[in-house]
Amino acid sequence: MTKIPKAPAELKASGRRLWREVQERYELEEHERGLLLEMCRTVDMLDTLAALVADEGPTVVDHTGNTRVHPALVEARQLRIAYARLAAALRLPAGEEDEGVTRRPQRRVGVRGVYGPRGVA
Repeated sequence: MTKIPKAPAELKASGRRLWREVQERYELEEHERGLLLEMCRTVDMLDTLAALVADEGPTVVDHTGNTRVHPALVEARQLRIAYARLAAALRLPAGEEDEGVTRRPQRRVGVRGVYGPRGVA
């Protein structure tokens, strides 16, 4: 087994933990480590946003006096989408369905074509 690259210093606890767990379980190529780094940054930012919402509450009052959803919740939703896309790009299993399996799903070969409008010649 190859040596696990050390987690970048910028990562916080959750990001370092994710870095270590993925690197221990899967052998990544260099370009995949870049995707993993972005996943780790995303996890750290989600922790930061969760702490902000825990301190300030799920809603805020805007300048007109209307109650709105906290902007950190909106950003967290977007980060979760980004996280899911990064995990899909790395082909990481999504949960416990692959418990005990130490390999990633098979790579897809070829490129998916572009779909055009139907009925147009």
